[in-house]
Amino acid sequence: MNNMESFDGQVVLITGASSGIGAATARRFASAGATVVLAARTEATLETVASECEAMGGTALTVPTDVVSHTAVDALIDATIERFNQLDICIVNAGTGESADTALPEIPVEQFKQVTETNVHGAFYTTRAAIPHLRETNGSLIFIGSFKGKYPSTSTPIYAASKWWLRGFAASVAGRVGPDGVATTLINPSGVTTNFGSQFRERSNNETLDSDTTLDVTDVVDAILFAARQGAPAAVTELDLNREDIFDRF
Repeated sequence: MNNMESFDGQVVLITGASSGIGAATARRFASAGATVVLAARTEATLETVASECEAMGGTALTVPTDVVSHTAVDALIDATIERFNQLDICIVNAGTGESADTALPEIPVEQFKQVTETNVHGAFYTTRAAIPHLRETNGSLIFIGSFKGKYPSTSTPIYAASKWWLRGFAASVAGRVGPDGVATTLINPSGVTTNFGSQFRERSNNETLDSDTTLDVTDVVDAILFAARQGAPAAVTELDLNREDIFDRF
């Protein structure tokens, strides 16, 4: 990679690309000339994002994928290589949260499994399948973590634990693939005003967070592109992206 503004000729795969951070990231890379591969569970919303990317001059491929299935993730990577013959940047973004402030004995086992399988298993499956191709292109592997992956969260302990796992995994993967020319980055944003959380909560982040003092998706996208633009031997291994008053809570 290099520090140029353009991503012409680069193939960028994004999981969780149908909304929020993933969709905004896809649009930004497309506007910078990249080819984007969009993965998420819902085909209709993926197609909408793909149309937006193509309207910006980019090329987009949609591959409906549930990252909790390793066979589905393998098929996603296979489709990418079959169509474009390369993978330059992989953004591991798919994730889900739990219901907030629910007593542990009252959290349904299925909810625990959904959060863990998406945030942990899905990240592993995606990384596992992408690494051989990123080695070939000296590419970039970017994980979307969380502020809650560094600090305890009494309101969402399962989500926090999944992001603590991701942080350890990302650093360990960096140690494995850095010598092979793959730059690995973990980005830890504090709360972002998106529809995140709507699966298990009555109100999403858009409804519960103050937009004047909270991160916007564009802030996170800027951080992603900053990481992706680094040229060897430089790599942003971890980037904390917080609202200005984040530590006022302590």
